[in-house]
Amino acid sequence: MSSYRPLHDGWTLTAVSQDTGVAGVTATVPGCVHTDLLAAGIIDDPYLDDNETRLAWIGRTDWVYQTTFDWAGDDHERTDLVCEGLDTVATVILNGVQVATTANQHRSYRFAVRHLLRPGANTLTVRFDSAYAYAEAQRAALGERPSPYDEPYQFIRKTACNFGWDWGPTVVTAGIWRPIGLESWSGARLAEVRPLVTMDGADGRVRVHVRVERATEAPLSVRATVEGTVEGAVTGVSTRAELAPGEREAVLELTVPEPERWWPRGYGAQPLHELTVTLDDGGPGHGAGDGAGGGARHGAGGDDGRHGGDDGSRGRRWNGRVGFRTVELERDGGAFTLVVNGVPVFVRGVNWIPDDCFPNRVTPDRLTARFAQAAEAGVNLLRVWGGGLYESDDFYGLADEMGLLVWQDFPFACAAYPEEEPFRSEVEAEARQNVTRLAGHASLVLWCGNNENLEGHADWGWQEELAGRSWGAGFYYDLLPSVLAELDPTRPYWPGSPYSGAPDLPPNDPARGTVHIWDVWNREDYTRYGAYTPRFVAEFGFQGPPAYATMRRAISGELAADAPLVLHHQKAIDGNAKLLAGLGGHLPRPETFDDWHYLTQLNQARAMAFGIERFRSLAPHCMGTVVWQLNDCWPVTSWAAVDGDGRRKPLWYALRRVYADRLLTVQDGEVAVVNDAPEPWRGELSLVRCGLDGEPLAKEVARVEAGPRSVVRVPLPEAVAVPGDPASEVLVAGLDGSRTVSFFAEDTAVALPEAAYDACAEPVEGGYRVTVTARTLLRELALFPDRLDPDASVDDMLVTLLPGESAVFHVATGRELDPAALLAFPVLRCVNEARPGRG
Repeated sequence: MSSYRPLHDGWTLTAVSQDTGVAGVTATVPGCVHTDLLAAGIIDDPYLDDNETRLAWIGRTDWVYQTTFDWAGDDHERTDLVCEGLDTVATVILNGVQVATTANQHRSYRFAVRHLLRPGANTLTVRFDSAYAYAEAQRAALGERPSPYDEPYQFIRKTACNFGWDWGPTVVTAGIWRPIGLESWSGARLAEVRPLVTMDGADGRVRVHVRVERATEAPLSVRATVEGTVEGAVTGVSTRAELAPGEREAVLELTVPEPERWWPRGYGAQPLHELTVTLDDGGPGHGAGDGAGGGARHGAGGDDGRHGGDDGSRGRRWNGRVGFRTVELERDGGAFTLVVNGVPVFVRGVNWIPDDCFPNRVTPDRLTARFAQAAEAGVNLLRVWGGGLYESDDFYGLADEMGLLVWQDFPFACAAYPEEEPFRSEVEAEARQNVTRLAGHASLVLWCGNNENLEGHADWGWQEELAGRSWGAGFYYDLLPSVLAELDPTRPYWPGSPYSGAPDLPPNDPARGTVHIWDVWNREDYTRYGAYTPRFVAEFGFQGPPAYATMRRAISGELAADAPLVLHHQKAIDGNAKLLAGLGGHLPRPETFDDWHYLTQLNQARAMAFGIERFRSLAPHCMGTVVWQLNDCWPVTSWAAVDGDGRRKPLWYALRRVYADRLLTVQDGEVAVVNDAPEPWRGELSLVRCGLDGEPLAKEVARVEAGPRSVVRVPLPEAVAVPGDPASEVLVAGLDGSRTVSFFAEDTAVALPEAAYDACAEPVEGGYRVTVTARTLLRELALFPDRLDPDASVDDMLVTLLPGESAVFHVATGRELDPAALLAFPVLRCVNEARPGRG
């Protein structure tokens, strides 16, 4: 039996440096220094204006967290201080005695402290030394290593993007960022549970690796049970293993006859089975028994104190959920294809960055909202990017439930990393712990060694600068695959991304493995995506500003593209210049902030839609796109589809269209009929070349059938492929309710009519219904209700209408809005809009 006591109350925060004047501030645990100082009113919000620049001192200051708690003693043999997350350079002191020092945010820790506890008041102190000071000292000792930023993030095992990125602020955190508490136990406890789940034909196999910690050498018994529902009936399979005196490890194997398989989103259901592991003392009436209640909902093992419940079974019972599926990585001929349950999956992915610089603010509800935005956009994979962290149990559990595949980078990004001590041991320890913690999650389908470090070493001039010093190769090619071969051989490992499949190959070769495409954003027009024929695109992106309401909240001054505070919320080098250059000949040059905001958001959506349509049309040669990026951690102009306040940008609506199961796209004189649904897509493909007035000029019909998970390319007949006047004609392709309108020239060269339409806005339950009926062609019709109500949102946008066609938009809001304002500039927009003052 055991007991657990969280130590989350009564904390204070004090700066070690006396000249800050910060002492005895009420602290929240879990939390961090920044959020504590913000709550106390000592600092301004680092996400607003340019406050970030005045708060750099926080990351260069040493901090002390302290609390006092009463201890009355108990009948247990051992008591451990369980620290699930310390950020980062910590010294733990109990009653004046140093318990331990740590220097890794990515690990949890457990320290035996019973001998230090005393009846009555006890004082727990956690001192956090400056992450900067630690990292800079390591850099001085080991030698400089190249990276794109003048920050020492590769010299400390901490979230790299805390030190700033080309989309993120520099907010170097410190604090007790995950739960902390005391666990008392007797006899023995489950120290580690690592379930490995596979299929053997139609049967499911669960191989449960168990490690126990002992305070006794008496015999022990471990029982594992898998429960699930088959055709409405609860069924279960159990097995037991005996541990002889002194034995500390056991492997329990269970066979589940013909379980329902777990599938990625869009490929089937996601049945999950309860796995319970219990530890007994080896005789009747002892231990926690065989009950299956309690426990962390998404618990996954490791020394993190999350075994069982708080009913006395903690440490003796472990609960998790498993899904039965197989996963392989098909690599023949340079391919990079994820195969789940024997079915090749076209990855419709997004890159995931930390959703907040302060992780304690990323609640389960917030994750649920963000995951819903991903799923509603047609996403089936989240890549947890290597400049972030290993995410919470809630993250992976939610992915299991929703069928969102997870590609997990180990936390290394865009830099040469030292392999010397203490880093090698820290990397091995964090890898072992997190691989164990996550091994049971069905959603996790790929481990990846790093982000862009292989490319950096090969192509960014690192080798001369390194002069033979270590840079991380030993981690990616040796240490990490060795850990995975031992602890998790059930899923594939990829040494890094981009990577072409072998260390001696150019890492960013589109013909092999994974590629990152960044020449488009940095130098080239987005039509260059059309020159690529990749096997798998793991990163590519194009910037756009956040929603208007997000910018207005974050920036108190003038909203202008070149305003100082607007530029502060643009972290990419020459970012706003690239935004304007990226408009190219596609869209008119903006004359006002409102134009800049709409046109650059629109161009971001178009650029990414162009690339995704191109790459999806190449399936099965290309088997995936992972957009940079889904989310933001603060209000910023960036590559995200969902901005830092959680608002959907126009890119999100474009993703929903081009990531739909079924897509029509005009490519290289053909219509690609892309069917990523499990049923055939058949019917008459209508091809109409018409004038901008909607009058047909030529029509063709082709009978098509695209099988499940396939692409059929239909050559365009000359009658519809060749316009009489590219500036005044469009091609409309339609099939079974799907439609695409393709222009023969860029908007700046098209004779777009001045927009004319009839519109009305009427109140309905939950908001307003806005109906727009075109009298002329309307190009990229969009509605931005957040300009009237920051909490308002719209269900669709970027709709092109031909004369006579209508679109209906649903605006969700809890406020009463002015219907006329909903229909007026700058809320209702289109490329060819007419408005006063436009010449």
